[in-house]
Amino acid sequence: MKIVGLDVGSKTIGVAVSDLLGMTAQGLTTIKWDEQDIYSADEQLKKIIEEHGIGKAVIGLPKHMNGTIGERGEASEAYAEHVKKVHNIPVILWDERLTTAAAERVLLEADMSRKKRKKVIDKMAAGMILQTYLDQAK
Repeated sequence: MKIVGLDVGSKTIGVAVSDLLGMTAQGLTTIKWDEQDIYSADEQLKKIIEEHGIGKAVIGLPKHMNGTIGERGEASEAYAEHVKKVHNIPVILWDERLTTAAAERVLLEADMSRKKRKKVIDKMAAGMILQTYLDQAK
């Protein structure tokens, strides 16, 4: 069974997918969506779930450094419930503190331009979220 990793933002959702053995995560794509319309990414996500044989979702849960959950975390929790209900797969919320910052650092070290970084940062963060989950699950 493959697992999908999602980095949910207000305008985009970064998507990563595991291999069949659950060993590695690979950034797949970025879905543009409207957070005000929770259904706006359903069609694209359904297609990914079907094409890749996804059996579980890991969704990044942004927390403050002190461990509390703010507005972005609440939005991720709401989206996790939506994914569970609409796509009928189990969903795990995973602490994503610093994953976007880590992804940004990697891309800066690779000397990637700001324009190019913007295109890949979300799917890379989703890959990091999923990879940390896979590493812990071993």
